[in-house]
Amino acid sequence: MMRKLVYYIAASIDGRIAGPRGEADFFPVGQGEDAAAYMNWVNERYPETVPTQYRSAVGLEGLPNRRFDTVVMGRNTYQLGLDQGVTSPYAHLRQYVVSSAMARIDDPAVTLVRDASALVRQLKDEDGLDIWLCGGGRLAGSLLPEIDQLILKRYPVIAGAGPALVDGDFNPALFTRTDHRSFANGSSITWYDKEASPGAGEIPLAR
Repeated sequence: MMRKLVYYIAASIDGRIAGPRGEADFFPVGQGEDAAAYMNWVNERYPETVPTQYRSAVGLEGLPNRRFDTVVMGRNTYQLGLDQGVTSPYAHLRQYVVSSAMARIDDPAVTLVRDASALVRQLKDEDGLDIWLCGGGRLAGSLLPEIDQLILKRYPVIAGAGPALVDGDFNPALFTRTDHRSFANGSSITWYDKEASPGAGEIPLAR
């Protein structure tokens, strides 16, 4: 089977994936046993999405990749790590940063690319695990035709501002909800698979 591009992302109730300055600490994961149960479940299910610098602390160091072996991110997402002195945030994965503004990336473990769609189509033709699109919203908008699955972690908070889940041109894409799980800390995870495009001449139902 062809590898999938999976947009696995956290968002607020109002569809913000970060604050205006890249903040992510406002997402409420809860406290005590509820928070621990949630984080343990997520980390066990998607261990590759934990940044390399934190994997040892949560018992994931050296664990083989299960779902993803490649990560694609936009410049702003990559910049969050750079601001902390981290040049290779997911060293356990093949890492690609999509940017038309960056001149270069000095870390040889991270590849700078200009054409996101061409990159994803090339990666899909290769053998391997799925490809994780980890942000941001503008990159997701440009790659919407290539996204095969959306895994949305929703937190019970309204951000009010910040980058949107998807930011691009008006281009409706149908997804089918395939699974949903709620947690005691108030968060939830929903899985969506991309639907096939409707055939030409089909008449949409009235809302």
